[in-house]
Amino acid sequence: MKPLNSLLAATPTTIFTVITALAQKHGAVNLGQGFPDTEGPADIVQAASDALHDNRNQYAPLTGLPELREAVARGNKRFFGLDIDPATGVVVTSGATEALAASLAALLDPGDEVVLIEPLYDTYLPTVRLLGAVPRLVRLLPPERPEEGWRLPREALRAAFGPRTKLLLLNSPMNPIGKLFDAEELAFIAGLLREHDCYAVCDEVYEHLVFDGARHVPLMTLPGMRERCVRIGSAGKSFSLTGWKVGYVSAPAPLAAAIAKAHQNLVFATAPNLQRAVAFGLDKDAGYFQELADDLQRKRDLLSDGLRRLGFGVLPSGGSYFVVADLRPLGTELDDDGFCRLMTREAGVAAIPVSAFYGSPDAPRHLVRFAFCKREAVLRDALARLEAAMPRLRAAAVEAAVAD
Repeated sequence: MKPLNSLLAATPTTIFTVITALAQKHGAVNLGQGFPDTEGPADIVQAASDALHDNRNQYAPLTGLPELREAVARGNKRFFGLDIDPATGVVVTSGATEALAASLAALLDPGDEVVLIEPLYDTYLPTVRLLGAVPRLVRLLPPERPEEGWRLPREALRAAFGPRTKLLLLNSPMNPIGKLFDAEELAFIAGLLREHDCYAVCDEVYEHLVFDGARHVPLMTLPGMRERCVRIGSAGKSFSLTGWKVGYVSAPAPLAAAIAKAHQNLVFATAPNLQRAVAFGLDKDAGYFQELADDLQRKRDLLSDGLRRLGFGVLPSGGSYFVVADLRPLGTELDDDGFCRLMTREAGVAAIPVSAFYGSPDAPRHLVRFAFCKREAVLRDALARLEAAMPRLRAAAVEAAVAD
């Protein structure tokens, strides 16, 4: 038989699948995968249910139902002051992952270079490579002390741009580390895009999940960025309905038209009842979005404080579903992958090694990502399990390190 696609054939089983299977085997509390364990708002779910019975269940328009495109445009204006034409500047997609794939497909030709910032969401690299583009990876500098934040290496970022650079893929707030890029960092990035005449695909699915009184600033709002930026949002994250897979792209009309062509050849359309329900949700008052962020901030603090008490170093998380813990204060010699597997077996708590979010094997090996988008009772159970297991974890880590 002739070989399959070489890139996909060589792609190993994801760490999420491995850790989830291990968590199921050991009855672990799974803080590895980033999805809530509660339902989204009941009125949005009811709106989706009602929409199933109004005789509009055939294909939706290619770019999305008018009511959702209009709601996306209103949200852009209401929260970020962006004027987006709902008829020509919005494309509804089957989740943000499809929005990313369609956006990259619309902008990239084989051989184009893409600047990516590590650690990064795990679909970025495979999608770029499947399109025949060339990734240029730039690593954020990890904190020297847990209380510090991740730093953008400006000279390394500048050096990653060149004559073949087509775009930068920016994720803020950032999965897996919860970094929110600040105004100075965004201004520096915008300057590079203008200097090198490049686009930016901005993964902003956590736009409303920002903490500590901070405010998410889309790169698109900066001077000279309106015509260069593609902005991606997600109903799954904004309404805790990740299984619905409804995303939306906001972009200048020429880019949106190209993205719509890619979307047409990927999935064509998204479930119409879900689109109408999401349109209803996007028009919720600002209090809903603030309450969502406040609830997640409380959960972040609960988990972060508990991990600190147990001896982990805990890094700041300015947004998203995730907090990263530093293993070094525990004195373990195990790397992040080994510790996550040990923690799942011995403590019954699952998390993800941050090294899985890098594109090469020389990644930092002392950081672990925990998802806090769970019920408080679940987070307290996880902390109690970890506390009870810490003596075993420390002893087993020493034994494993000696055996290695």
